[in-house]
Amino acid sequence: MIAALSADILAAFLVFCRVGACFMVLPGMSSARVSPQIRILAALAVAVAVSSIIGVQMRDFLADPSPATLLRLIVSETIIGTFFGLIARYYLLALEFIITGVGMSIGYGGMLGVNIDGFEMQSALTAFLSLSALMILFTLDFHHVVIGALLGSYDIMPLDRFPDTRILLVDLVDVLRESFLVALRLGSPFIGFAIIINLGVGLLNKLSVQIPIYFISLPFVLAIGLTIMYFSVPYMLSLFGDGFSGMYGLR
Repeated sequence: MIAALSADILAAFLVFCRVGACFMVLPGMSSARVSPQIRILAALAVAVAVSSIIGVQMRDFLADPSPATLLRLIVSETIIGTFFGLIARYYLLALEFIITGVGMSIGYGGMLGVNIDGFEMQSALTAFLSLSALMILFTLDFHHVVIGALLGSYDIMPLDRFPDTRILLVDLVDVLRESFLVALRLGSPFIGFAIIINLGVGLLNKLSVQIPIYFISLPFVLAIGLTIMYFSVPYMLSLFGDGFSGMYGLR
């Protein structure tokens, strides 16, 4: 009875290592503005729920493990959990990257401010849209997708095998590629706008070199860019939310 109880507790702890490592880098859950106690309790609750489903499969393997085996399991579970958390983190970072470029293209990326989700400084436009995108993901229950992926990961990354880091890195590269392709599609109207407006302003500046065309054109560039942003933000956030679940379906 004691051996079975110890195996169940150890299985729950190993599941907590995988879930806790995922929540450690997951957007929203890893924010500095979320209390560490709340993050630990949320990871513990999910770990207990998941271990009740897959704990039976681990019981025989964890009957009498050695200290070296326990250390290897803790390291492997932490690596796997961090991998699944980084998928969502990279997807949001791709949006922040393209929004920073959009802000610079419309003349609204000069002054940096406080980042709501992290510590680094961001422009007001990047902070606003990244927080809006994160709220959209929570509205679409993206954390359910992540937890489902963690639950399904025990089929392809079982407890008795150390994860192949080369495959994990290849998968992360694929996630980066797909994430930035999605971000490029979201920011393509503003990239085209920046090319056209800079060519036009540069041509006018060559025709009248005595007038500071770039300073005069800045309010018009900003007004047109914010107008495009006003009409395109709902579609950008919608496409961003729709593309999230596909990141965990990459092969």
